[in-house]
Amino acid sequence: MRDFQGKIIASLMIAIFIPLCFGLTQELKSRRKDTVPIQELLPDLKAWSLVNEAQNYFSETLYEYINGAAEIYLAYDFKQLIVGEYKKENSDISVTVEIYDMGNEKNAFGIYSAERFQDNTFISLGIQGYIEEGSLNFLASKYYVKLLCFECNKQSEEYLKFFGQQICKKFEKKWQWPSLLDVFSKEGIIPNSEKFILKNFLGYGFLHDGYIVSYRLQEHEFDCFLIEGKDQTDAQDMLDKYLQAKKREDIHQITSGFVIKDRYYHNIYLAKKGRYLLGVIKIKKGFEEVGEKYLKSLMDAI
Repeated sequence: MRDFQGKIIASLMIAIFIPLCFGLTQELKSRRKDTVPIQELLPDLKAWSLVNEAQNYFSETLYEYINGAAEIYLAYDFKQLIVGEYKKENSDISVTVEIYDMGNEKNAFGIYSAERFQDNTFISLGIQGYIEEGSLNFLASKYYVKLLCFECNKQSEEYLKFFGQQICKKFEKKWQWPSLLDVFSKEGIIPNSEKFILKNFLGYGFLHDGYIVSYRLQEHEFDCFLIEGKDQTDAQDMLDKYLQAKKREDIHQITSGFVIKDRYYHNIYLAKKGRYLLGVIKIKKGFEEVGEKYLKSLMDAI
């Protein structure tokens, strides 16, 4: 009888344990498609070898590598940097690989968007990359990758793209831009002006997780923004603090939210929907309809 009961218990344990293990394995595989450990991203290439062991830097030591520029990375909750210097055999050509782990895809986009310019030469690499003389930067998952080529002469672009492609092969997943960028209207948008600012959005310490995009219509330039609150309470708290900070300005309510006449941003159109704050700034006199139109567009799209 005991043997029979033992067999039943064992069978039940197997029936539960095997699906559980299978599910865990599938979850781990799915996660691996999303990201790769930073050490595994350094490429292993024929005819190229690491000059020295790769160097690692963390938040408390980042300034040792990029003194003077570390603060902007730390403002996006930087996690780790790995640096590898490669030398091509039988030559003086070298390529330095810098891979910044920013913790998540949103923060990686933030630091990438902070360093790119609208007139850069963009290439299809990772989510997006841009190439300059002797350097190539690109965005991939939660990583911001920077490549520098030395003594490469006319082959600089070839070598940089080769290294970038080898790093991208380490991933299985195709990435996309942050989904909240889809909320912004495409009409009049200035290409590659999209930015994400994690902290001190619009210069206020209480505003966080803000996306901002630049537009041009009939030679009139303005910006649209979206701020993502943790929840509706957080969004309301940010709205209340912002209105309090602007209490000396001319504020009046409209159907969708507020209009603030600001000495720096001209007319500001502002609204809250759920856990989001939505706004349009730099709307000059005579273009009020544009502000109302783009605020409505944001509210309809979110």
